[in-house]
Amino acid sequence: MNRKTSLYLVALLAVMTLLVLPPASATEHPYETDEATVEAAKETSRGYMAIGAGLAIGLAGIGTGVAQSHTGAAAVGAVAEDRGNFANSLIFIAIPETVVILGFVIANQILG
Repeated sequence: MNRKTSLYLVALLAVMTLLVLPPASATEHPYETDEATVEAAKETSRGYMAIGAGLAIGLAGIGTGVAQSHTGAAAVGAVAEDRGNFANSLIFIAIPETVVILGFVIANQILG
């Protein structure tokens, strides 16, 4: 199994895990009061928010790593051929880093 297939498999397992998690429900525990049901729903929503924030940062980091592996190799080759390409290659290496910053911003918005 190659790396791309493994990445798709991990993403599929993460989505399936989210779909299998049970929501907070009042029908499961009839002896609970309305306040307890509301608290259980709040805790469940906090858990979903944490999972979403983790996915935002984790998947952004994986995407950045894949992008930088290809652009970094090309940048080193370009600089080895001509020293004048250093500034351009530095820009191309820095561009994928913005994806991780965007992942942090999205995670902050989810948890904020």
